[in-house]
Amino acid sequence: MRVLENLQPKRVFYYFEEIAKIPNGSGNTKQISDYLAGFAKEHNLEYYQDALNNIIIIKEATAGYEGADPVIIQGHMDMVCEKESGSAIDFEKDGLELYVEDGFVKAKDTTLGGDDGIAVAYALALLESTEYAHPRLEAVITVDEETGMNGAYGIDLSMLKGRKMLNIDSDEEGIFLTSCAGGTAVKAVIPVKRNTESGVALKIKVDGLFGGHSGAEIHKEHGNADILMGRVLNNIAKEVPFGIINLCGGLKDNAIPRECTADLLVPEECVDRAKEIVAEQSEAFKKEFFISDPEVLVTAFEEGVKEAAILDFVSLNKVLCYLRMIPNGVQNMSQAIAGLVETSLNLGIMELKEDALITETSIRSSVGSRKADLRDKLVNIIELVGGEAEIIGDYPAWEYKAESKLRQEIKAAYQTVYGEDPEFTAIHAGLECGILSEKIQDLDCVSFGPQNLDIHTPKERLNIASTERVWNFLVEYLKQAK
Repeated sequence: MRVLENLQPKRVFYYFEEIAKIPNGSGNTKQISDYLAGFAKEHNLEYYQDALNNIIIIKEATAGYEGADPVIIQGHMDMVCEKESGSAIDFEKDGLELYVEDGFVKAKDTTLGGDDGIAVAYALALLESTEYAHPRLEAVITVDEETGMNGAYGIDLSMLKGRKMLNIDSDEEGIFLTSCAGGTAVKAVIPVKRNTESGVALKIKVDGLFGGHSGAEIHKEHGNADILMGRVLNNIAKEVPFGIINLCGGLKDNAIPRECTADLLVPEECVDRAKEIVAEQSEAFKKEFFISDPEVLVTAFEEGVKEAAILDFVSLNKVLCYLRMIPNGVQNMSQAIAGLVETSLNLGIMELKEDALITETSIRSSVGSRKADLRDKLVNIIELVGGEAEIIGDYPAWEYKAESKLRQEIKAAYQTVYGEDPEFTAIHAGLECGILSEKIQDLDCVSFGPQNLDIHTPKERLNIASTERVWNFLVEYLKQAK
């Protein structure tokens, strides 16, 4: 029996479960793309699959809706692949292990992929159905949204007739987004040199943090494990000589790191004091993050005497200096919309290679000049410590459209289903709407979706009842589109 067999809407959850069986992490989308192409062939639908693995599937209007404006249904097929440290899943080849608990769909020890598998599931359920009335539907499903929106940049939309787009890539039911921040990422490569020394191997780990989406949840000020590790190492360095063998934290630039580990080499006579400093720092973090990350923990474990290649004195200080100088988190709040983050950044990936420290930081802002200024500041810091910076994945903000027929139609359909008005607002997280708006002249779009909590973390969970309500709204909107 299928895990989601008894959930409603039945065909939406059928396709959601099908998608979950297929590895679909960013950069690993060929298999899911081919599945979508196969779906289109099976249902005799017009489709376009490009070299990037983007898919467009078109279904003509049902009887009586031939004169209605076409509607674009848009989402992305890739997911953020995060897992608990003990999980054995290989995201490159394994599907997810779904289960249902307390009214939510979850995945065992991993992200769920509701961001944005639910958009794909909604689209497929609409495209296969003969039950619901609708105008011409144009489903645009992109790749690699989570790693720079490369699919949206590369996709050809010249075959589309629609000028109304429903982007189903938001996670708060009843809230419809009308603009979002732009963003970019900065990759740092800081050269290091090593010496071979002997000492006691000490593994330090920062974990127990909540993590989360670096756009949607940056305002919650969850601890960043990479940044906290920098503080731990800096405080040890004040009293204890040590060398760094390895340093690793975070998997995605747009996910707040939940864990970070450092392998150190410490003189035997200094081990006890180093462990005391770690314990002191753990207690300090518990007081600082008692609301946002109450389970934060810093631990140190001895792993015996060994000989290892550690960073030399200059390299060690460059790394510590960089981790202490790099800004992180909310930098500016919006002056136009109360409570909205305007500008932020997130150190998401850190890995110490044999000859360099590699980091990737995501920058977001709804003000282009502040995004550029923060990017330049980060580049200056990287160059100050002798590193090289690479700018990757720059994408534009999605600007608010003052006059919108689509918003009026959304409001009418929402009132029919919910009996109340929807909320229209902006978001700090990045969406593909800005890029696609530059490709389609006069595009009118909104972004929405069912309640999906703790995205980009293994705690991600999709609200079943909310998924059904949003489906009912979507069906009603298309019905009223006549």
